[in-house]
Amino acid sequence: MRIKAINPNTTQAMTENIGRQANRYTADSTSVTAVSPARGPVSIESYYDDYLAVPGLLEEIMKDDDAYDAFIVACWGDPGLEACREVTEKPVVGIAEASMYVANMLGARWSVATILPRAKHFIEAAVIKTGLSDRCASVRCTDLTVVETEEARDATFEGLLAVSRLAIEEDGAEAICLGCAGMGGLAERLEEELPVPVVDSVGAAAVLAESLVQLGKTTSKVMTYRPPEPKEQKGYDEIYQFRADTPAADD
Repeated sequence: MRIKAINPNTTQAMTENIGRQANRYTADSTSVTAVSPARGPVSIESYYDDYLAVPGLLEEIMKDDDAYDAFIVACWGDPGLEACREVTEKPVVGIAEASMYVANMLGARWSVATILPRAKHFIEAAVIKTGLSDRCASVRCTDLTVVETEEARDATFEGLLAVSRLAIEEDGAEAICLGCAGMGGLAERLEEELPVPVVDSVGAAAVLAESLVQLGKTTSKVMTYRPPEPKEQKGYDEIYQFRADTPAADD
């Protein structure tokens, strides 16, 4: 089985960590390739960053649709997730929704431990979109940027530990979702200090993507995730043009 994990930002060190974590959790027979688009923000910490990342993310799926069995959107906000599902029949799993689904099976209430406060609404919007707001005890923010989660590992651990303790003690969280792909690899270390399960979001997405392929499931094309209607996309490269003869646009 081949899975492509796409880091929508262009920070290569984070992309490499995403690949390590995804392959650590999946079976030996599953190969996860982690990539970044050729263009896009170096980190995603705002809606502006989020929207600028989507074209490169879509391109990474469309150019390799035949080469992989599933795709992962490796940013905790799941940018462009619905659009990604329109351009492929393969399963597409976002790390945000995956971590929430897993936490939902481990505790009655869970919290998201994430990056700097300006991203809080962005993170809350991902929770709302997934339909699990009533199970989310809180979104707790550190003072970390996305890049710092990859480069300053000890500070990231300490920041996550502090806000996770607040989520447990003050908000009633019974599980913690790590709310950034750059936090991969810290879940087990945090569990040594916390009384609740901690979900590595990249690992959760990799295992769920693997499971969907094993179940033989594909993305529904009956309505919402149908391919885009054929039309000109002015100013965009050929790969973004869906025409009546485009294979993905055929009924």
